[in-house]
Amino acid sequence: MLNYRHLHYFWVVTKEGGFARAAERLDMAVQTISAQVRELEKALGHQLLKPAGRGVALTEAGQAAFARAEEIFQLGQGIPDEVREAASGKVARLTVGLSDGISKLAAHALLEPVLGTANLRLVCHEGEIEQLLGELALHHLDVVFAGQAAPRNPNLRLTSEKLVDSTVEWYGPAKLVGRTERERFPHSLNDLPVLLPTGHSALRTMLDHWFETQGLRPRIVGEFEDSALLAVFAARGLGVFPVSRLGADDVGLLRGLRPLGRSDGVKEEIHAIRSRRGQHHPLVMQVLAVARS
Repeated sequence: MLNYRHLHYFWVVTKEGGFARAAERLDMAVQTISAQVRELEKALGHQLLKPAGRGVALTEAGQAAFARAEEIFQLGQGIPDEVREAASGKVARLTVGLSDGISKLAAHALLEPVLGTANLRLVCHEGEIEQLLGELALHHLDVVFAGQAAPRNPNLRLTSEKLVDSTVEWYGPAKLVGRTERERFPHSLNDLPVLLPTGHSALRTMLDHWFETQGLRPRIVGEFEDSALLAVFAARGLGVFPVSRLGADDVGLLRGLRPLGRSDGVKEEIHAIRSRRGQHHPLVMQVLAVARS
């Protein structure tokens, strides 16, 4: 068994940059900490630290050990609060990962069924899909919403389910969207300023293909990773923009936006990805049940 006390001393020494500062932080003798770190190195069979000026630096083996120690002790720092919350029964915690490419308006619509949960603490992390899946595998997240299914990787032990296959509609400010623009859609996109999701979005790839098949050359005036931010800029008059039908209700909350048309054949997908260990989270199960229905 790994001695986690020894690992903690090593972690503190690395964080502090040397044995003297670690000893001061831990209120222990330098010799004691040094001996404990040597015991860890002996147990692992590799040198973890090497002298560097007046302090220490990580060896390659030490870098690997420190990366895991960082995860372990960051998790450990959150345990008291989580235990207190669980014991009180007052907090319903839901931690969600949102991949960069998906519509945040659609993600909000998916989470809508649980937003009224008493004492809800909702935590949303946004990032690249690979990063989020790693966090999910470590059980830092309860669910990830992504524009694609989880890749086949038996080591991650993840399951994914397609929740949304939603048509894509176009909206714009009243000063840009009138009867003529709606009647001429989609060709009116050639004459209007257009806002789009950025290139790493799966929706953007489908839209680019749709533009080509329709013979359209839109004048792109802005690109956004966040669909909610995109909608705000559109409402301020910058241009017209696409949004999935699932997120269209949230678009209606922004004053002055009007429907322009629909991109027939273009659909946004959203997949719910979970770890097998986290499949029974009650709030996640509620979100999925409503989405399926």
